[in-house]
Amino acid sequence: MINEYFFLGSLFFFTFVIGRVIEKIRVPWIFAALIIGGFLSFFEAHLHLREMMKSLSLLSELGMYFMLFMIGFEIELDKLKKMKGFIMKSTVFIIFLEASVVSVFIHFAFGSDWFLSGLIALSFASVGEAILIPILDEFKIINTKLGQSIIGVGTLDDILEIFLLMVVAFVVGSDIPHSVINTVFVVASVFFLFVLTFGLTKLQAEGERFSFIDIEMLFLFVVAIFFLFIGIGMVSHLAPIAALLAGVSLKTFIPHVRYKNIESEVKTMCYGFFVPIFFVDIGLSIEPASLLKVPLYVCAIIVVAAGAKILASYLVAKNVLGKKEAVLLGVGLSVRFSTSIIIAKILFENGIINEMLYSTLIAASIAFNFIVPLLFSYLAVRWDITKSRKHRELGPGEVLVMQESK
Repeated sequence: MINEYFFLGSLFFFTFVIGRVIEKIRVPWIFAALIIGGFLSFFEAHLHLREMMKSLSLLSELGMYFMLFMIGFEIELDKLKKMKGFIMKSTVFIIFLEASVVSVFIHFAFGSDWFLSGLIALSFASVGEAILIPILDEFKIINTKLGQSIIGVGTLDDILEIFLLMVVAFVVGSDIPHSVINTVFVVASVFFLFVLTFGLTKLQAEGERFSFIDIEMLFLFVVAIFFLFIGIGMVSHLAPIAALLAGVSLKTFIPHVRYKNIESEVKTMCYGFFVPIFFVDIGLSIEPASLLKVPLYVCAIIVVAAGAKILASYLVAKNVLGKKEAVLLGVGLSVRFSTSIIIAKILFENGIINEMLYSTLIAASIAFNFIVPLLFSYLAVRWDITKSRKHRELGPGEVLVMQESK
């Protein structure tokens, strides 16, 4: 009989080994845990492993919360305030065109009502920015117009993710009878979370005093705030939002000279320990029987979602970036995984969406994160995108000029 410690040891070892292999084809190593979970789900032993994962559920949840924390921790509020024009219009047009098309597909294919179909489609259209950065860095195009456009849309998309997580939290909570007192708790906790976030973002000068303490103590402070936010969020089923807001607030509060150290510490703990457990849990939750019954649904949602996003990107960006670069923008923005998977998991675990739709969304998301790096790499090399005149590195003032155009 496999015990938890042997399972964790095997998980981390094979994640390391498989991760090294898939990195060679420019797929982020962290997806090795998903591959492992998905592979194991095809064997009868996966039922025993699912039972075992119940004892590791806290670690899996922390993987989700730390991933959300890292998304919030990487949001640049100053840049976000300055973004106008092209980036704003692109975000709205691309995300909502894809969401509109996908919501129609989900409604008719899976029988979900229009509100739920729209909510799932919006979450599915969100950009997995945690995966974008390694891809852009691989081709040294982060500081080009194309790179800045992808990052800009992904950054603004984080605002939509916060809103969607809040909506999902209330949808989940709506299945539980609420008294007036419970409603007051929900409103109070939401208010308190945003007050804490706003307060910490305004205490940047006071935060500089922390630059003189040991990095270990500062890390302890960060973890304390992280769990405090989640604890408050738990009161009203808003823990995912709380984790993201904790990252946003600590991003501005932590002393600038200590930011890289803390980011490295948190990222190591997040992706080196908790996230692989979360990913293998997601992989194990896939029902192969459901997927084998509806493989066409998985293929269909990939074609519908990617087609809509690439078309929208082409229409909105062809005059600014060029036709080939506009297509690459759509391909790059098709990478996903972050909030879309988390929202699907929350809805599934609360019985709001069925197993078939959940498995389809998970499988399509996993497929996107293998297809996009390979396709983006192929097109970037074929079109010699790094040597394009349009994609030379931008100067300090050019990013804003580009963003304010159109």
